[in-house]
Amino acid sequence: MTVRETDVVVIGAGPVGENVADRVVKGGLKAVIVEGELVGGECSYWACMPSKALLRPGAALRAAQAVQGVTGGGLDPAAILERRDRVTAHWDDSGQVRWLESAGIDLVRGWGRIAGEKRVIVATGEGEIELIARHAVVIATGSDARVPSIPGLREADPWTSREVTAVEHIPARVAVLGGGVVAVEGATIFSDLGSEVSLFSRGPLLRGLEPFAGEAVRDALRERGVTVREGWSPDSVTRESDGSVTLRFEDETVTADEVVVAMGREARLRDLGVDELIGEHGLIPVDDTLRARGADWLYVVGDAAGRVLLTHQGKYEARAAGDVIAARALGQAVDDAPWGRHVATADHAVVPQVVFTDPEVASVGLTAAQAEERGLRTKIVDYELGWVAGAGLIADDYKGTVRAVIDEDRRVLVGMTLVGPGVGEQLHAATIAIAGEVPLDRLWHAVPAYPALSEFWLRLLEGYGL
Repeated sequence: MTVRETDVVVIGAGPVGENVADRVVKGGLKAVIVEGELVGGECSYWACMPSKALLRPGAALRAAQAVQGVTGGGLDPAAILERRDRVTAHWDDSGQVRWLESAGIDLVRGWGRIAGEKRVIVATGEGEIELIARHAVVIATGSDARVPSIPGLREADPWTSREVTAVEHIPARVAVLGGGVVAVEGATIFSDLGSEVSLFSRGPLLRGLEPFAGEAVRDALRERGVTVREGWSPDSVTRESDGSVTLRFEDETVTADEVVVAMGREARLRDLGVDELIGEHGLIPVDDTLRARGADWLYVVGDAAGRVLLTHQGKYEARAAGDVIAARALGQAVDDAPWGRHVATADHAVVPQVVFTDPEVASVGLTAAQAEERGLRTKIVDYELGWVAGAGLIADDYKGTVRAVIDEDRRVLVGMTLVGPGVGEQLHAATIAIAGEVPLDRLWHAVPAYPALSEFWLRLLEGYGL
């Protein structure tokens, strides 16, 4: 067995693992990254990038059709899939490998497992390699789709987000199980591509966001012909001899060509040699520097840590972890107080997210219910985005809503949710306001441009009473 020594070993070369390794190297250490699939990971090839490539054509068409004077137009499914293939580089990771080389990060292709303190054994196609880390090992292995224990579901060979984003043949009928982001985006994708779509959710759509967000997405899907049933879950699922799928409910049977499971994800920690560290909810407990409790040489970041399952938030965690690993290794000061350089404080209160349905949903910080659960004394200000002058320039009948959640004791914004066409591009201003704890009296002096959709900031502040 070949033995190699380095400063830091990162298991997983998705965007999170890449960011950890990059920060470690920039901090003055050497890093080896281990990957058994494609460098660039889930986001580049089976999640964020291909899904948004598939969603954008439909959203662009509807945005154009919402303005008087635009005529004609339609969607070309074959061209949409071709664009998706281009965005994923045809599932060729050579460009990502070149980036690793340019960043000074060594790559070992294979499947890594932890064999002891600071020791990683990598199974490659040519045997095993032992990597010894002088300072730290980082788990950045991502997550897998969870397939619930519905009788027959696993045996029916369901599709997950991977099959949705890599689809080549468009099924005539698709049944989607789930009510979260992957479910509603998947339903939107197949509806745009011409499938007859049925979506079944155990609870309200986009549960965890403001209720009006899920309601708006539900209504829009129904308007486009998608069957949406909330409070529904199949009693059993069967893959029939003709290839179709039968879903049996209490009072109804539904037949589809494919069934998509979008009912959550679970950290990819199996076969990593860390079973003794796994605690509640199948996760390895970590502190805000992403260091595992009980193993000060081990770090867990991104989906594998289970804190916030979003690529951008995982990359944020990775930057904190990479910087603190380098600082600790080199004996430098560690800034691990809340909002310090070496901690992922934003995971707790300032998580931005965009759901790329039509209408889009954009949220950051706390919902009204979450703020109440935390014991905050709040004021909620709602505003119809269609009342802003600039909205009428975006669409002739612009429909949308924004909600601000304000901490009355500190007079700062702690949460915002927007629903409407293109609202994702409006979100970062709210993220800055919340992270910076900008007082409302100072926000009053941040004058929005006219006539732009961002004028809603002025209207929210007026609604608050300024």
